[in-house]
Parts: sequence; structure tokens; C-alpha cells
Amino acid sequence: MNTFSIPAYLIQRESYISRIEPFMKKPIVKVLTGQRRVGKSFLLFQLMQVILTNDPKANIIYINKEDLFFKDIKTATDLNSYIIDHSDVKKLNYIFIDEIQEIIDFEKAIRSLLLNENNDIYITGSNAKMLSGELASLLGGRTVEFKVYSLSYVEFLSFHKLTDSDQSLTKFFKYGGLPYLINLKLTDDIVFEYLKNIYTTIVYRDVVARYNIRSTNFLERLIQFLADNIGSIFSAKRISDFLKSQQVNMAHNQVQTFTDYLTNAFLIHKVARYDVIGKRIFETGEKYYFENIGIRNGIIGYRPDDQAKLLENIVYNQLLYKDYQVKIGWLETREIDFIATKSGETMYVQVALRLDSEKTIEREFGNLLKIKDNYPKMVVTMDNQFKNSYRGITHVPIRKFLTS
Repeated sequence: MNTFSIPAYLIQRESYISRIEPFMKKPIVKVLTGQRRVGKSFLLFQLMQVILTNDPKANIIYINKEDLFFKDIKTATDLNSYIIDHSDVKKLNYIFIDEIQEIIDFEKAIRSLLLNENNDIYITGSNAKMLSGELASLLGGRTVEFKVYSLSYVEFLSFHKLTDSDQSLTKFFKYGGLPYLINLKLTDDIVFEYLKNIYTTIVYRDVVARYNIRSTNFLERLIQFLADNIGSIFSAKRISDFLKSQQVNMAHNQVQTFTDYLTNAFLIHKVARYDVIGKRIFETGEKYYFENIGIRNGIIGYRPDDQAKLLENIVYNQLLYKDYQVKIGWLETREIDFIATKSGETMYVQVALRLDSEKTIEREFGNLLKIKDNYPKMVVTMDNQFKNSYRGITHVPIRKFLTS
């Protein structure tokens, strides 16, 4: 077993472990993808704990490409040689490779290692395109992907030893759920300094360096625009036109390319519009949400006037965490904030800050009432005082939505 140490203090993220466990000890590559610093490395350590609990003498091979100790592993050949040198031909080899996208042509090494059924392989990475599409294609479906997200609200409470309250929710809205925050004092100056550094790392290592971008000023302005307009429907052309009005000359095809890069780095999520009647995806007009709301606040500041935007982003993130596939709904001229599907079932979710006027109530519930199927429909708000339902549509306060 190569030299490594499992951190003494690990907070379990059971929802991920329970999904990965059925695939352990199987000749299929377990791929953990997600933004930097969302906790992929610590999930690997938790999986190692599971293995060592059952077999204290298990042969675990661990490579972390952010550790200088492994700086000489640069290519697929280097990776293959290192693992063979540390393998035990008489037993199962548990292979863990962290931030594998830093290794040139790593897919070729993984394909070769899979030929040996005594290899149980786990990899992580911070680039969606490399780790889901290309790898799965090369390995002919012998991969299973687990998307790792920032802490959910319930995990945030557990990590920080907080009780569910409006004050705790405000902290979550402001700082987001990067796991490392448990090591910091939750004050604006300290947290946002940390989050700005994470943001810089993501942008300059996972976007600028990877795609050899020279116009970094345009990229930063685009990110600031997306941060200020989360939850708004835009096309690449509309974003380009707005930026030009602000003296930032970026062609719409460049906007499209840059947003794809940011999506691949998991900084943002791009969500397509779905025609509820026509049952098709619109080719243009999508929404953008941030993977981590704290990083978004670090980019342009935390502003109380943005509560409605932040609420919508957090509801979207919770649906992803619960393993739903999410689209924006479009019903004639009416917008349905989220259509969430999982295991053949659908749920419609509308989001509003408060239900404080008849016009707002009619709009938010009325949009859902126009949908004639029998799938669950709900309106999620910050409002704790409004009744539990309206004309058969459920009203769910945000804290209940995040904890139930």
C-alpha cells in the first residue's frame, strides 16, 4: 500500500456514500465530478474508510495530482506504470486518483487498467467534458458518474453544528456550502477572502489555462454579468448585446463558448427551457445558476435586494442535490421555474420571495394550475405565514423544502 493518511476528522456525507457503495468492488470506474473544493477528495477518504473497516490490509493505491509528491505522473504511461508497480497480483487493488484531468491522456491508462478485474477504480475531476462524455465514450459505458455538489442546507447545519433557524438560513444564503468553511470563522471578511481565492483558482486553472484564453477581462465581465442575473432567461446573443452596451465587445459565439467552459468547470449550471405542451427543448433562451452561492456573492457582493435571485438558485441547487434532472418550463407565455424529473416521475416547482399580494399569488399558483397533468406541484417561498395550499397547489416555506 502506498503512503497516505486518511484525515482524522471526517464528516460523513452519507447520501453520496450510499449511492456509490453498490458499485464498489465492481469492474466499473466510479467517477466523482464537481467543482473544486466541494469535497470530492474527502469522499474518496470516506470510501477508503469503508474499505479498511471491512479489510484493514486492503491494498489501496492513492494518487493526488494536487500533491507535489506525484508531480512525475504526467502521462497515461506514467500513471499506468505507477499503479502496476504498487499493485498486488494476489488481491483486489483499490485505485484512487484525485484530479485526474491533470494527467495527459489519462483515459488510455484507465482503459488498460480496467482489463484487470482485480482493479477497483475511483477517480475525481473538475472538468465535466473530460470526465463524463469523453471518458464514458472511450470506456464503452464501463463508468458510473456521481456528481458532487456543495453542501446542502442540512449538511451545512451538520458541518457547522447549527440548528435550523432563520439565522442559520441567512448564513447559508450568504456563505454557501463549501465544506472547508468549517475551519473558518463565519464572518464576511474571512469567508469572502477565502471564496474569492477559490473563484480565482477555478477561473484561471480550470478555464483560462485549460482553454488558453487570452481575453481574461471579457471572461471576468461575463462571469460578473451572470452573477448579477441568475435566474434570468438569456441567449448568447442577448448577453453579447448587453455586454456591448457596456463597452465590452464580445461576439455571441464567444459568449456561447465561454459559458460552455464555465459549465465544464462546474462554476455555473446552464439550464435549458422546455416546452410543456410541445414536449421539446428550446434551442435558445436558458437560465444560469451558480454551483456555489457563496462564490457568487464573493464575485459581486451579498445584497439583501438579491434575495429572490438567491432563493431561486438555492432551490435549483437543492433539486440537483436530490438527484433530479432540472429544466425550465415554458407553457405558452407562462414560465414554470423548474420541471424536475427523477425515476420517471415529475415535479413542478415555482419560486417566489413572498406571497404578499393577490397578483403574486395568482401568478405563481396560476402558472402551475395551467398544467393539466397530475404530477406534484408546489410553490416555494420565504413566506412562513401563507397557508399550506392554494386551490390544490402546495405551498412550501424554504426551510421546510430544504430539510424535508
